[in-house]
Amino acid sequence: MRLSRLFAGEGSTPYGLPNFDSTTVFVRAAASYLRGEAFPRLGMIHPKLEPLAKRVNALPQEARTTIYTQGGANEGIDPDDLGDVDVERFRQWVVDQYPERGYPAVIIGSSNGAAVHLAALLGIPFLPQTFLLPIQRSMDADAIREDIQWGAEHAPPFLEANPDVSLHQMHDPNQDRLMVRKLAYFRVKSRTLGEAYEEFLDTVLEPGGTVISLECEYDWPAIDVGERHSFQLGGCGGLSPEEYYEGSEQVARFLERQNAGQHEWDVPEPDGRIPEAEWGFDPALRDDIERVANERDYEVRRLAFDDPRDLSPFVADRYRERYADRDRSVDRLLVQSFALIEPWWTIRTGSVPYWTAFNTRSDVEFLESYLEESDPYDEIRTTLFSHGMESAGLASVREWRDVLSNARDEYGFVGVDTDEFPYDVETQVRYHADLPEEIDARYAHPPPMAFDRFESIAADVAEEYELEWDAVRRSENERRSETEPTG
Repeated sequence: MRLSRLFAGEGSTPYGLPNFDSTTVFVRAAASYLRGEAFPRLGMIHPKLEPLAKRVNALPQEARTTIYTQGGANEGIDPDDLGDVDVERFRQWVVDQYPERGYPAVIIGSSNGAAVHLAALLGIPFLPQTFLLPIQRSMDADAIREDIQWGAEHAPPFLEANPDVSLHQMHDPNQDRLMVRKLAYFRVKSRTLGEAYEEFLDTVLEPGGTVISLECEYDWPAIDVGERHSFQLGGCGGLSPEEYYEGSEQVARFLERQNAGQHEWDVPEPDGRIPEAEWGFDPALRDDIERVANERDYEVRRLAFDDPRDLSPFVADRYRERYADRDRSVDRLLVQSFALIEPWWTIRTGSVPYWTAFNTRSDVEFLESYLEESDPYDEIRTTLFSHGMESAGLASVREWRDVLSNARDEYGFVGVDTDEFPYDVETQVRYHADLPEEIDARYAHPPPMAFDRFESIAADVAEEYELEWDAVRRSENERRSETEPTG
């Protein structure tokens, strides 16, 4: 197999759904845990290729950036096939990953790495709203207006074939610079549950069970391209929305390093702010969740937060409490970067999970804020996602090491070649292989936390974490029990 295909993915996802996207990885990780399985190699690199993957850093840096670019480009679809893409097949693929058994609750909504760990804690599935649809095309990374026009011309067949989604075309010439030269990023958000999700709930959700509507209210300036079609420049991470649209000294320095011949991006004025393409929640889905809940008498809880990283402290502290309840150590923190997550080994090693959305200075700041406000940890380690690009706002290894040094005893990296970051291609297999070597503690996997206990805790403490936990709908049995006289 050619090296350019090494990280292109080997899974059986439906046509149009890539292996390399965060959503796909999150679903595989959550489902692997519910099956009682570890989650190696992002779930997409064939085991026979692992020895080869662990030697990729010996290649010249230019060759490694080519692997990133071509590996992703190989998963793009032909733009002439857009009318044949059916998002319902994506949703069917999601539910097919999970064991078919009874669950007290199901999480549906925003893509989020901390939500994967929450699903593992509760022993329940996570069903995402957002999917990435990558489309092959060649374009200068800084040709923003050209990409908007390209999307306007090519999106209609897809939107006509999928009337129940909104299309958030995303172009990040900073963090995704290697990819956007070869791919258009169509991020699609389900506005309805669809047949697959509805049937899954009917099959596995216990009577009177709960749908948790996971709602990240993170928004971003966007350009209105057409009905259910918007264009977003940039994304969560190293630059603010204003820097993408209006420029800054940081942007000018970055473009100078890229020999771009310009000091800011030429982009139309945005029309307003809408849910961010990768992490934000389209509230139309909640309306459909409530419709189905009313028909089937499900309970609905709304778990909402402003920034995708806001969920991480809440989930981390629930793990600390769970470990304390079982007389285990609560002093080992495992920070997991972007798609480099592993719920099975996290719990096996008695580690508290903390998820960072990416590898930027803002991610460092979120982690630092959490550590300042929490009880100290004896050990802190982190994975570190490499994207093959010295993007604006990228946090250096030194900056990561500084925040990890808040540990009272041991700290460091897991599966990271610090000399090669952010060109460390090997980290995508080493993060998992190094975990059991770096952390030698072993614990049995506990049963899931009882959902009623979790709900009680969430209702009590959500406000402390600046989260919202709302009882959107209660089942008929629950309402009767609340109104029946006691004593």
